[in-house]
Amino acid sequence: MKRSDTDLAFLLRYENVAWYHDGAVKILDRRIYPIKTEYVVCKKHVDVAQAIADMVTQSGGPYLAANMGMALASYEAKDLPEAAYLAFMEEAAYTLSHARPTTVAKMIAVTERAMQVVRTHLKQGKTGVDIANAIFENAIESKNKDYDTIEKIAAYLYGQIPYEGTVLTQCYAETVIGMLLRICRRNGNEIKFICPETRPYYQGARLTASVIHDMGFDVTVITDNMPAYVIKEKKVDVFTSAADVISLDGHVVNKVGTFQIALAANYWGIPYFCTGFPNKAHPTIASVVIEQRDPELVLESMGRKHTMPGVKGFYPAFDITPPKLCDGIVTPKGIYSPYDLTHYFDCED
Repeated sequence: MKRSDTDLAFLLRYENVAWYHDGAVKILDRRIYPIKTEYVVCKKHVDVAQAIADMVTQSGGPYLAANMGMALASYEAKDLPEAAYLAFMEEAAYTLSHARPTTVAKMIAVTERAMQVVRTHLKQGKTGVDIANAIFENAIESKNKDYDTIEKIAAYLYGQIPYEGTVLTQCYAETVIGMLLRICRRNGNEIKFICPETRPYYQGARLTASVIHDMGFDVTVITDNMPAYVIKEKKVDVFTSAADVISLDGHVVNKVGTFQIALAANYWGIPYFCTGFPNKAHPTIASVVIEQRDPELVLESMGRKHTMPGVKGFYPAFDITPPKLCDGIVTPKGIYSPYDLTHYFDCED
């Protein structure tokens, strides 16, 4: 089986994202990695959806987890008659795709691909177990294509970074970072990274920094209130992030904190490049729902409460960066102005 995750960091290998095998899905618990390396084992697809909602996995992780959850759902329904099996799978697709509100449109695309596998194999007289394995194989094939596509994005981003330059990230851009480092390694380019911690889950400190360190590059973690000072002090060359949604009118929806870093980057005159794909499901930013997470999470740090009883919290999971603060949307087809994203769909892949 072809694997596009060869020579990438531990966190980027498929088994350490989400993996289906013999009636269970294993998901690396990113909420505690690298302090602990533990997996959440799901025996039902609803448990996979809950793991996605609970941030056991995030960034690109939920998309593979949803695929693996669909394989698990097929295994769960293996003894049902065909009509009941198909209804069960359609319900599972809805549950998994709606685990988190902001990314529903992208998740529907994932579960619909799995449903296409279901319908095709039902016509061939396959059973639920056979279809589960087919969904798994399709998930790996899709992930390979995703990684190969993201490597193209990373190549365009690489062209915007000075040789041995310094890059500021936000949250966990996952595969883009791994592929960028793979390209740097091939070219002997020792670029440096600075990662804001990204509270309250610390994705920058625990995930981004771990991938960079694992692949042998220089990385420094800062707190979330330091970027404006650090950009000048550490002579940052480029700010980059991924995105959970890029609306066609050029707004970037990403982990909360991205907007304020983009403001600081603009003030200091360094470019901000967002990596990802314009989303037709969101023609304007008005169509995006910003997820509001448990406010108690901002009143603690890694499970330890640090505020007095009665103090309130507020936790929007994402913020919105307007197009005027973004120097380019880096896609597998090239770099587009955030004001010209409709033309992305005019070009051939």
